[in-house]
Amino acid sequence: MKILEIDNLCKVYGKDETRVDALKDVSFSVEQGEFVAIVGPSGSGKSTLLHILGGVDRATSGKVLINDTDIGKLDETSLAIFRRRQIGLIYQFYNLIPILTVEENITLPILLDKRKPDKKLVKELIDKLGLSKRSKYLPNQLSGGQQQRVSIGRALMNNPALLLADEPTGNLDSENSKEIISLLRKFNKENNQTVIIITHDERIALSADRVITIEDGQITKDEARI
Repeated sequence: MKILEIDNLCKVYGKDETRVDALKDVSFSVEQGEFVAIVGPSGSGKSTLLHILGGVDRATSGKVLINDTDIGKLDETSLAIFRRRQIGLIYQFYNLIPILTVEENITLPILLDKRKPDKKLVKELIDKLGLSKRSKYLPNQLSGGQQQRVSIGRALMNNPALLLADEPTGNLDSENSKEIISLLRKFNKENNQTVIIITHDERIALSADRVITIEDGQITKDEARI
């Protein structure tokens, strides 16, 4: 089952002498449960692509369908709701709310939807993240690896169609990096969670089911590893 379909996606910044074609007719699809790494040099368009998939930025032309919803046709309010419910975003710098506890940061997407968190499910998720003894801690009481675990929990809270990670280990040492990728793999395998990860780390790319290489805004390779 295709969870993501991208058709002739283009993104242009500026015009005339300042025009930059960040993405040029990018097309691919992702099946539910795939673990996909997107790699390429700095400035290749990787992060631009991820931001468009995440509904953070808009494409200049082309289509992005997530669960058969064309997100380019959604107005800003509808897109914000869709993004909160269907897309989990993980960044290099954890973006946690400093005055909220671990549990409060993780349940924030539910609270923003004015829904009541399922305490049992929240506990199960916190346990899987290895944070059960720190659920009442504030972000500044956690290590970098623990903070990234919280951001993963927040991204997974709504059981999203897509989990998008932009250099999630870029601010971590090698040991914590391994743990974070292992955790993402765990949710991918156990929950059939679709994961797309932007990375410069060859070791992370090699652990993916599929590696898409982008150069100068275009896909130059799309290789299945299994």
